[in-house]
Amino acid sequence: MVRSALRLFLAVLLLAGAPWCAAADAVVQPKGSLVIIGGNLRPSNGPVWERIIQLAGGKGARIAVFASASGTPERSGKSLVERLNSYGAKAFFVPVAVKLSGSNYQTAADDRGLAEAVRNANGAFFAGGDQSRITRALRHEDGSNTRVLDALWDMYRRGGVIAGSSAGAAIMSSTMFGRPRTVLATLKLGVEEGEEITDGLGFVGDDVFVDQHLLVRGRFARMLPAMLKKGYKLGLGIDEDTAMVVLPNRDVEVIGYKGALVLDLSNAVVHEGAFNVTNVRVSYLDNGDHFNIVTRECTPSDDKADNKLDPSRPYYREPLFTADILGNSTVVDLMSKLIDSDQPDAIGITLGSPNGVQPDLGFEFRFTRTDDSVGYQSSSMESYSIYN
Repeated sequence: MVRSALRLFLAVLLLAGAPWCAAADAVVQPKGSLVIIGGNLRPSNGPVWERIIQLAGGKGARIAVFASASGTPERSGKSLVERLNSYGAKAFFVPVAVKLSGSNYQTAADDRGLAEAVRNANGAFFAGGDQSRITRALRHEDGSNTRVLDALWDMYRRGGVIAGSSAGAAIMSSTMFGRPRTVLATLKLGVEEGEEITDGLGFVGDDVFVDQHLLVRGRFARMLPAMLKKGYKLGLGIDEDTAMVVLPNRDVEVIGYKGALVLDLSNAVVHEGAFNVTNVRVSYLDNGDHFNIVTRECTPSDDKADNKLDPSRPYYREPLFTADILGNSTVVDLMSKLIDSDQPDAIGITLGSPNGVQPDLGFEFRFTRTDDSVGYQSSSMESYSIYN
């Protein structure tokens, strides 16, 4: 039987009516905004590109482009400058990158003139690649900020926007994945500081963990051991070609192609033995939905506001199961079916290669729907939102 191969039981609750954890301690928030993009942002995704420029002040906004994560920063930076300018910005390349030929990134990151240009900009954009290159370029070896990083913070606190895609999204939280294993191996072996996880730049605050490429690559699962390791109660994971816009009041809006997952570990229970956690709460935010980090309130998009699902009229009436919970968007598909079903739960499993690490260890994800769970459906009936 399949179950005999599964040593770990992991339960995820969809308790839509249950209260979130207590609001984060009040802190003085920067006046700026963040645009956290899950990677693979298409040139044609106008809503995301235009929102970046709008938050930077509109047409003609000066946006500093950092291709520090890229293996070919000059080429990546040039492409991003052209893309932003095509949408009306006045973008410029910031030559601070570990892989930039003919340049000393340590000297450049402490250049007073360059720092002043960044400080006087209206926004910044971080390209994708290897996020550890960003932190290496913008921090000294002792962990202190370079002048350019201080300038970024000054710009953000003043009211500028900081956008980042893929690696540029990973740096948004104070802790980020550094050199992670595969998702399944991360569940099996856990994470160690300085290896799988390391310090990010922390623009979103110390109370939120961020991950990217989330649904396409099944990365929601790897967030769990990382969050537990560092004590995070709230995690935001954004999918590809999609962005989370975080405003100064910490309201989050999802825009773009797909959506985002919100993971709440405030009531999570960790069990002994192999990785085993229960009472994790999950919400799925679709395009146009809002979530406030402070109040923990979710609000559906206008397209869904009048289409709240009626639990007495479920669409799905068969047991819900998938053998590939880490597959492309499988978790959202399973959650969407559960919220619109007469079933009390839905089960997804994942098993690795028989030649892989700990081949006899697999994972079961049990999603539980309660009477308080809340779901909304788009007017076209093509997408769902599922809230705690």
